[in-house]
Amino acid sequence: MVKLLSAFAPAKINLFLRVVGRRPDGYHELDSIFIPVALCDRIGIETRPASTSAVTLRCDLRSLPADDRNLAVRAASVFMAEFGLEAEVLIDLHKDIPVGAGLGGGSSDAGTVLRTMAALFRIDSPNRLAEIALKLGADVPFFLNPVPARVGGIGERITPLGWKPDFAFLVAVPPIEVSTAEIFRGLKPDNWSGIAPEGDVRRILTGEIAPALLVNDLASAAISRWPRIGEALTMIEKSGALAASMTGSGSAVFGIFATAAKAQEAAALLRRQDPELRIVAASPYRP
Repeated sequence: MVKLLSAFAPAKINLFLRVVGRRPDGYHELDSIFIPVALCDRIGIETRPASTSAVTLRCDLRSLPADDRNLAVRAASVFMAEFGLEAEVLIDLHKDIPVGAGLGGGSSDAGTVLRTMAALFRIDSPNRLAEIALKLGADVPFFLNPVPARVGGIGERITPLGWKPDFAFLVAVPPIEVSTAEIFRGLKPDNWSGIAPEGDVRRILTGEIAPALLVNDLASAAISRWPRIGEALTMIEKSGALAASMTGSGSAVFGIFATAAKAQEAAALLRRQDPELRIVAASPYRP
């Protein structure tokens, strides 16, 4: 029997991103607040019984690989291997989240494939699903349940905050693709700010937004390597944002505005100032 299901794969913003330390295996441990935003890829999954498993990806962005180099394809393959399933799987992926921008697009696609396939095959095993997700990538576990959360370790410690932020985002993406590995290679211990003070987190959760709270330890390394990121950040800061920062390892930067109307006004201004920027005014994502 053919089964069909579709879902949204939201982008995420790192409200802050602090480096806590580095593990013996080379991975950096982080402290962050992740907020999903309503800038989404769309994923449809079709499965049908088969004697051997196969995964096919159909995507409107032809530059993306359609084999196991693509996290969505790998997620489907690993899911079936983990649960002993055999099926033909067609993933129909419509990309809206920019690639290589620190917005978690590939990780979101993978997490969305995992939770969608779990629903299709009626598998209720959150712990095993989380283990699969972490093997795929550090950000993937968050997208199994994309709600505002405090995220620690290398991405495996996720604490939903029960918080519904009521501000608006403006996201600006310069026409560059940043290498996360290169950013971390250039990161010095002197740039590690450590775990966020609990007082800072409380201020954020009560609705206070200030530049000093939006720490991103990766920003200086990214801006040094790609000055275009810093230029976009400065433009957002001057557009009336309450605060602004870089998300993830870049290249996307974001500003926080009190209302959606103010974010839209700033978006129009930035489009006039720099037509090469991809500008998106987005609200927090509501599953």
